[in-house]
Amino acid sequence: MVCNRNCGLLTGAVIGAVLAIFGGVLIPVGDHLIGKAIKKETVIANGTIAFENWRVPGSSVYRQFWVFHVQNPSEVLDQGARPKLEQRGPYTYRVRYLPKENITENSDGTISYMLPNIAHFEPDMSVGTENDTITCLNLAVVAAPALYTNTFIQLLLNTWIKASKSSMLQNRTVKELLWGYKDPFLNKVPFPLDPVLGVFYPYNGTFDGLYKVYTGKEDIKKTAIIESYKNKRNLSYWEGHCDLVNGTDGASFPPFVKKDQILRFFSSDICRSIYGVFQGKQDVKGISLYRFTVPREAFASPAEVRDNYCFCTDEVISKNCTIAGVLDISACKAGRPVFISLPHFLHASDSVLHDVEGLSPNEKEHETFLDVEPITGFTLQFAKRLQVNLLVKPAPKIEALSKVQKPYIFPLLWLNESAVIGDAKAEMFRNKVTGRVQMLSVLQMVLMITGSVLFLAFMGSYFICRSKKLK
Repeated sequence: MVCNRNCGLLTGAVIGAVLAIFGGVLIPVGDHLIGKAIKKETVIANGTIAFENWRVPGSSVYRQFWVFHVQNPSEVLDQGARPKLEQRGPYTYRVRYLPKENITENSDGTISYMLPNIAHFEPDMSVGTENDTITCLNLAVVAAPALYTNTFIQLLLNTWIKASKSSMLQNRTVKELLWGYKDPFLNKVPFPLDPVLGVFYPYNGTFDGLYKVYTGKEDIKKTAIIESYKNKRNLSYWEGHCDLVNGTDGASFPPFVKKDQILRFFSSDICRSIYGVFQGKQDVKGISLYRFTVPREAFASPAEVRDNYCFCTDEVISKNCTIAGVLDISACKAGRPVFISLPHFLHASDSVLHDVEGLSPNEKEHETFLDVEPITGFTLQFAKRLQVNLLVKPAPKIEALSKVQKPYIFPLLWLNESAVIGDAKAEMFRNKVTGRVQMLSVLQMVLMITGSVLFLAFMGSYFICRSKKLK
């Protein structure tokens, strides 16, 4: 009878130990199985989860615009006063909803494609219609002296500007400012040029690319990394490392993302590669994500962050490369004096912010972030925010700009391009990816805890019984 009891206790202890050991063994084995499954599904190849979300975005992408309306046009034109700006918006467009085109799998482990540009106005998500009128900067007049520095040419330009009755400011509809209008000044120029211009003209019906990215078949650590853009590894806009195309397009990253990683991605909108750093965890529709934000240092002056030296292109405007928060992208805009910043000059130098009135930078509303699922590397929520500005410079030979007292950066609009994974896609993701990982983790813990408790309980009972027998 005593033997049966002791044998039963020992058997229970052995079973508990086996369960605990099995739970422990499941950790490396389970991680291996999960890793194998993830690697299979995150490769950009026909039939994988990654491919379907890569070919067409798995969620609706919207681009919201806030345009800056000039409230004191007379003072700006007659006295060279600081512009008082009022943001109006959002005016919302659905974008990125067409599938990638010219998809070609290459023999070197890459896949190439073109990204179609399309924007469809969403009136129910907008503050008004595309025909709302605003007072804004005259794109052609302001850009003219930057494109043509010769005094004689500027005198000719002045003649055509006056003949067209153009000035430094103009009234335009939101649709015209964004997507294009026939400019009266350019229409007067007796040379063959396109008189239509807009901040994003041309857009609908155009393509971004050619992109060539690694599929991950040969090296999972390279999944979605851009091999080349427009058949080149560099951009020809910047000097040194600033000119390289680095990282992915931001829609996904190689799997198994760590918190201490720097996530690099390329944005053709700002003509450069940029990066995000880990900020914290987010829960989106029951899925745990890592939030990476573009840090202040990405737009810091070279005086503060030496690696940014090659983004300083004009020592006069940048005050010997000490101005922070603005990026001169004129090299990739055919010489037009376009400057990119974060909305409301977030993280910019005070001198830039105070050249205009009415801006209120706010990190929560104006920072760019990517919420990445760390196991797969998929970006399931993001907000890309940037501001488009023009450099306004004095031009004594052009009467429309004769009141400008000094060079300054004039905001036109800012945008928020954002998306979040849809409910159906989120449920599929939970079922196929995170749900299975969580279930395996729970099983591991249950086995280890149950086995340990059983082992300790039965072994404790065995020694108690044995000590009583000895007495």
